[in-house]
Amino acid sequence: MLARNNDFMKQRAENYNIGIDARLYGPLGRGLGRYIEEVVKRVVALDPTNQYILFLSPRSFNDCQIEQANVQKVIMPQRWYSLAEQLAWPRLIYHYHLDMLHVPHFNAPLICPCPLVITIHDLILTQFPSRRASTLSPVVYWFKNLAYHLVIARAVKKAETIITISEFTKKDIIQQLAVPPDKIEVIYNGLTTISSGSSYDFKADRDVLLRYNIKAPYFLYVGSAYPHKNLEWLVQLFIRWSKKHPGYQLVLVGEHDYFYERLIRFIADLPEKESRGEIICPGFVPDEALAALYRQAALYVFPSRYEGFGLPPLEAMSYGCPVLSSDSSCLPEILGSAVSYFKDNDMDSALRAMEKILHNKNYRERLIALGLEQIKKYSWDNCAQETLKIYKKVLYH
Repeated sequence: MLARNNDFMKQRAENYNIGIDARLYGPLGRGLGRYIEEVVKRVVALDPTNQYILFLSPRSFNDCQIEQANVQKVIMPQRWYSLAEQLAWPRLIYHYHLDMLHVPHFNAPLICPCPLVITIHDLILTQFPSRRASTLSPVVYWFKNLAYHLVIARAVKKAETIITISEFTKKDIIQQLAVPPDKIEVIYNGLTTISSGSSYDFKADRDVLLRYNIKAPYFLYVGSAYPHKNLEWLVQLFIRWSKKHPGYQLVLVGEHDYFYERLIRFIADLPEKESRGEIICPGFVPDEALAALYRQAALYVFPSRYEGFGLPPLEAMSYGCPVLSSDSSCLPEILGSAVSYFKDNDMDSALRAMEKILHNKNYRERLIALGLEQIKKYSWDNCAQETLKIYKKVLYH
């Protein structure tokens, strides 16, 4: 027993080289970029003993402001999903003498001559394999989809440990990829922007609404416009609501990309001219203005049909905004009893829930209070601590 303890202390005294694929660090990587940024900056602060090598793209290199003695930042210019990327990884692993590599997504090296940890956030490409979710030609899409299945199959086989962000996604990985349950660790994401929802400048909020041509009362959605987000269905739901309850707006916040532009065209082609004019698409909204939109919204609506975690509804809760959500995928697990649910794609169910939230003051206030409690479960500090435990388990086993 004493010998085993001595061996362990010897291992603990050793300095390890830990590599992290941080090419999507920061705003460049959207939700994944936020995950990488929040986890990496906390992990390296928690663990000053080991050496961390962060592989960054030319763009994310400038976004990464971490400056610590035990952190080395390396530019990795190779494109995602490229042959050049796969050829570069073994060379980089040998060159920097990596004892472990964490790839915080599924796009892992096919050849990885050191222990590998990966994070799988969801299996959207296996659950919703639709060309509507791609801008590629049919032939290129087919090859990309094939490559995705090959890469993720290889990654889960090679990985020492797979981190995922919900029990729902863990179950998906077990069922879809035939991974042993004891190889998967669930670590919930954290919540970056948390507010009590009680302290703010009403005039400043009103100015934000005027800037984006938004008039209260309004329903809010924040996020991407990918097909599984179900926004065309949300637009149709709003039209049905407006026929019975005129005077509302629907505000759809999202980054201007192919899918957001396609949604705008869908709205422009609606036959209901009056409702069409009450749907506001402001595009990307910076965080300071977004906080005002959350605070002043009558309701945040999340109609997504598939999520690995579901961060935007938690952000809405943090600003005291009641949430209406579909009951699909991981959402009941993550959002708990703090939201009102409707059955997936059931408009009648959604309309009944909307009426209850907007016309029952006590119920609305209870949802807001429950939401402010629910968000306390999700901390980036805890996420980083649990991630570091995984690193140590892999290194010291």
